[in-house]
Amino acid sequence: MKHRSYWLEQCAGDAADEPPLEGAARADVAILGGGYVGLWTALRIKELEPACDVAVIEQDICGGGASGRNGGFVLSWWPKLASLAKLFGVEEAMRICRGSEAAIDEIAGFCAKHAVDADFRRGGWLWTATSSAQMGAWESVLRISEKMGVEPFRRIEPEEVGRRTGSKAHRAGVLEASAAVVQPAALVRGMRRVALAKGIRIYENTRALAFTRRSPIAIRTERGTLTAGKLVIASNGWAASIRELSRSIAVISSDIVVTAPIPERLEQIGWHRDLAITDSQTMVDYYRVTREGRIAFGKGGWTIAYGGRIGANFDRHAGRAAEVTADFRRYYPMLGDVPITHDWSGPIDRTPDSLPLLGYLNREKTIAYGIGWSGNGVGPSVIGGKVLASLVLERSDEWGGHALIGRPLHNFPAASIRYVGAHIVRSAVAAKERAEIWERKPSWWSVQLAKLAPAGLEDKS
Repeated sequence: MKHRSYWLEQCAGDAADEPPLEGAARADVAILGGGYVGLWTALRIKELEPACDVAVIEQDICGGGASGRNGGFVLSWWPKLASLAKLFGVEEAMRICRGSEAAIDEIAGFCAKHAVDADFRRGGWLWTATSSAQMGAWESVLRISEKMGVEPFRRIEPEEVGRRTGSKAHRAGVLEASAAVVQPAALVRGMRRVALAKGIRIYENTRALAFTRRSPIAIRTERGTLTAGKLVIASNGWAASIRELSRSIAVISSDIVVTAPIPERLEQIGWHRDLAITDSQTMVDYYRVTREGRIAFGKGGWTIAYGGRIGANFDRHAGRAAEVTADFRRYYPMLGDVPITHDWSGPIDRTPDSLPLLGYLNREKTIAYGIGWSGNGVGPSVIGGKVLASLVLERSDEWGGHALIGRPLHNFPAASIRYVGAHIVRSAVAAKERAEIWERKPSWWSVQLAKLAPAGLEDKS
């Protein structure tokens, strides 16, 4: 039986699985992937063209992939302002960032409108430093923000950083107030409920084996075929198995552990319950408090898939969970006796610059893709859904002309080279950051090799 996240365990039994595809079926638009991007796309299509027949193919259950396994951080793209300005210019970068902030409001509004109990709480994102080497990691972002006349981040006094996080291990930090936390699986399962109510067909436990590149597009599954006029690829890391996209994303793991509930102790140490927190490592630690007063603590970048082969170690890995637990214990030694009750892993579809890839796969412009969310997909997936809907409906609106559409695909090396090289770089990054955490000088080799790691969630100084 597949190992599930704590979030999905909480949603167990909320609804029966939708039947898999059997035999031949047709749709106006087919969507591969029943996570955030796929469902936001389906819902947006129905909003724009209610008569459009939309069918979603999901190899597991909706939320079985990254959408039900992530940390539940709803973040904007403000920390990528420098990268966006370099790609598209200052004015467009600002528009993209403001749009990503508005997407957070849209998620809150969606949950309120449709009675989706996703535990949406807006307490901001605290970007912190937990070693001397991490100090000032945000300075380049703050400088460019100030130059552009915006202030998405607010400097926080070191004492206040320690007080809000409940640990003096956090030496400094800046706050981005628009961010929120959610119960991620509850959000995607709520989206599924709304989608079904709007007449969107969902085929769960249906693995797509292949699809044609010309219309009408035939998607072959294990027990049937779905034929559609348009296709949307929204399958996260599993898109790495698609020939045209295989070198544009690298699939890495992110691992999370969850503690027993300790609401009284969290109150004693002062941890702000609605806060999303990260440190400034390349292999980032990210953590927050659940509604029940548990700590969900995650770490990104531990292993990499070979091409599109996402194996069982992307569901759970005891060794990586132990490493994540060690980071948690180091930051919160006063909670050393608190037991870990849950652990799991999940895939991240990482691009070289950690910004998503949106565009058409074929010359006919009948197949659109939205992939590469790079660990920050909860909020930006709302934008992805609007863009993809406009692409397949051929709408000349603000989303059909979004700057992120059709940007060049910067390829990673071939799978074999990428797999070996990525593990070498990952080991170097781990060694470098382990030394820095303990205030030791990292080796010259680890520093040089660590520079080869792809860009992260933030544009660090």
